[in-house]
Order: sequence, then C-alpha cells, then structure tokens
Amino acid sequence: MELYFAPGACSFVPHVGLEIVRQKTGEGFEPKLIKLHKGEHQTPEYLAINPEGQVPVLVVDGKPLTQILAIADYLDHRFPKAGLLPTDPWERAQAISTLAWFNNTLHPTFTHVFMPHKFSDDKDVQQKIRSHAVGSYRGLLEKLQGRIAAGGPIWSRTEASLHDAYAFTLLRWAGFAGIDPASLPGLKAYVESRMSMEPMAAAMARERVALDTYKPAA
Repeated sequence: MELYFAPGACSFVPHVGLEIVRQKTGEGFEPKLIKLHKGEHQTPEYLAINPEGQVPVLVVDGKPLTQILAIADYLDHRFPKAGLLPTDPWERAQAISTLAWFNNTLHPTFTHVFMPHKFSDDKDVQQKIRSHAVGSYRGLLEKLQGRIAAGGPIWSRTEASLHDAYAFTLLRWAGFAGIDPASLPGLKAYVESRMSMEPMAAAMARERVALDTYKPAA
C-alpha cells in the first residue's frame, strides 16, 4: 500500500489510520509525500493517479482509492484487528456519521477561510467570505468540543483513532483562521492527550507538524 499525503492536510487522517494498522497488525505502507506548495498535486503524473489533484490517495495493488471515508472503510474491512471503526453496527454508523460531519461540514467551512478565491474572484467578496467563515468555523469547533465533553464510545477510547486524527487536523487549522486553540480549552486538552500516542506521534513526526499554528495579530 502507498499513501499519498501532504503535511498538515486532511490526509493526516488515513496517515494515522495506517500507523494504527501497522501497530496492530504489522502491515506496513509506503508514504508518498506530495508538496502542495510546489504544485506537485497538479503534475501530469499525480493527476493520472487522482484527476481531482487532491490528497489523500491510497494505492493498493496499483489501484487508487480517494476520499477519507472510503479509505477509512476500506482499511477497517481489510484490517479488522486494527479496530479503526467499532464492530457494533449502531456505534459504527455513529462513528462514520462523525467522520462525515468532519468531512462535509467542518472541512468545507475551513476551505472558505483558507481559499476564499475558490468562491469569488472579487477581492472584497473574498474578504467577506473569509470573515464570515471564520465565525462559522469557530462555532463548529465549539460544537466538536461539546461532543467530546459529552463523551460516548467515539471519545472514550484508550487508544488513538481516526477521529482523534481529524480533531487534531481541524484544531490545527484553527490557528490559520486566527483562532487561538487555547480559547477552546476542552478541545485542545483532548487533542493534546492523544498526540503522544504512538500512531499520532509517528504521523506527526513524518509530516513535521505541530498543533499550534496560531500567531496573535501584531
């Protein structure tokens, strides 16, 4: 298996998933670094793997698989001993629902913060899009903080999970939106408690990323 990933991107989620698989089963993978800032995701070679020019891509026996939910589902079915998703049908559905919420709600909201040019070519409109999205993104992170505080099977695991990897990524992105992670103390404390766990730590070290990207305004 090969994982095409970019440091700090949402590909961190399957990156951690594959480290969990390695830890639990001994099955390794080959990490393939894609440098987004150098446009490596838009090269003909990469577009032949994923015409959307996005990460992550999991290549298995020469065949590419895209989209976080699909990759998570595949890895869970292929490596059931890794425990990436719950075995109870209801709990599994809830776990996938939360991953979908991350992927189809929080993630696109941040895209409006980080890439407002995708939604308008007017500079003034871009600024308004970004400003509005920052408030929306913070509100969603507060909802995530509330979900974690409420507990439940997803957030009471004693080992690192796909959900932890996504929570780390989303909170890390908050700094780029001008949101101080310290202003979300419950979420920050939870994420920090997972960062030292082997799968998370291994992926963070390979990607050379840290949690706090926030820089106070001068």
